[in-house]
Amino acid sequence: MGILTNLVSRKGEYSFDDFTNDIRKRLYGGKNATGVDVNEDTALRFITVFSCVRVLAEGVGSLPLFVYKKRRGGGKDKADDHPVYNLLHDLPNDEMTSQSWREAMIGHLATSGNCYSILTRNQRGQVQDIYPVSWMDCRPERNKYTSKIEYHINDRGKSEVFPAERVFHTPGFGFDGIQGYSPIRMATEAVGIGMASSEFTAHFYKNGMNIGGVLEHPQALSDAAYARLQEWVNEKGVGLGNSWKPFILEEGMKFARIPMPFVDAQFIETRKLNRDEICGLFRVPPHMVANLERSTNNNIEHQGIEFVMHTLMPYLTRIEQTANWKLFTEAEREAGYYVKFNVDGLLRGDYKSRQEGLAIQRQNGALNADEWREIEDRNPIENGTGKLYYVNSAAIPLGTTDQTSGGGE
Repeated sequence: MGILTNLVSRKGEYSFDDFTNDIRKRLYGGKNATGVDVNEDTALRFITVFSCVRVLAEGVGSLPLFVYKKRRGGGKDKADDHPVYNLLHDLPNDEMTSQSWREAMIGHLATSGNCYSILTRNQRGQVQDIYPVSWMDCRPERNKYTSKIEYHINDRGKSEVFPAERVFHTPGFGFDGIQGYSPIRMATEAVGIGMASSEFTAHFYKNGMNIGGVLEHPQALSDAAYARLQEWVNEKGVGLGNSWKPFILEEGMKFARIPMPFVDAQFIETRKLNRDEICGLFRVPPHMVANLERSTNNNIEHQGIEFVMHTLMPYLTRIEQTANWKLFTEAEREAGYYVKFNVDGLLRGDYKSRQEGLAIQRQNGALNADEWREIEDRNPIENGTGKLYYVNSAAIPLGTTDQTSGGGE
């Protein structure tokens, strides 16, 4: 009762959102040892955090996403006639594109450890729309009577309870399988150091690249003289417009400048180390946030492939599994419908190596011309000859090898 009374009594008009935000601050805390307020919103103002989150969100948002149906005898076909195909590939709702929705989801997932969307269904149980919801407005809880997970969602001050089948919830890394941990909260000190050093640099330029100093007077100043001096220093010695202007000192006063840490290599190394720590937090290669110190033309390609395999793939797998669970009915899953991202374009490697690998598959009958052309984003051969499989360099159709072999009677 005491906490609630203190919160509400601070101002006359107190909304549900205000109450929720204050409770969150009391539960999670805001400032860390650096004295900087670190949370999922303020951290995005730090350039390295924003760059990493943007790389992740735009990377997933730009990937092709399809609905497939398994064939009985093996293989798969695109199910572009299924309603979920249009939702994931084109328009999840009437307000945003598929890329915008996925970028928002990954942005929430990368910063808060969770992403949520509300699903609307028709009478047959099929999903019609997918609307994203801010992680701050959604709270999963286990119903104490049914023991099932349900979601308390705040919509403009009104709280509603949704069953699990109505919420597209993808949790990140966590221990209970229900809620993921916020990377920002888990690394609040590292993020705070970066934000503090960035804020310090900004104030340095705001003060005309003058970190400060000490004015020495041979005698004690009266209150009036001290006030006049302080006013004069604030007017003439602060701001970019006063950069490098000389001081005119009176009565034997001396000015001793505090050494600038920017000439100290340790300050620069601290910022570089912090940048690498943030990249490690999000598992984003430094060269993708404009740090090319240890990158070469040769290893950037391999770093890009590792980025797909070890950074994007966990996000893609989480989204795929949630989509297969929440967007299809049990009958549709049994019929073989599933969702899959296409990352082949990111894993191609250099052109020469890719073509050599495809040529080996082609010569060994593992690939036909149409499949090769599809990998290169080209249409099939119109006369149908592209569907034939060949073996060996003699270009013998796979089904005719027995007929053309010599030595028969």
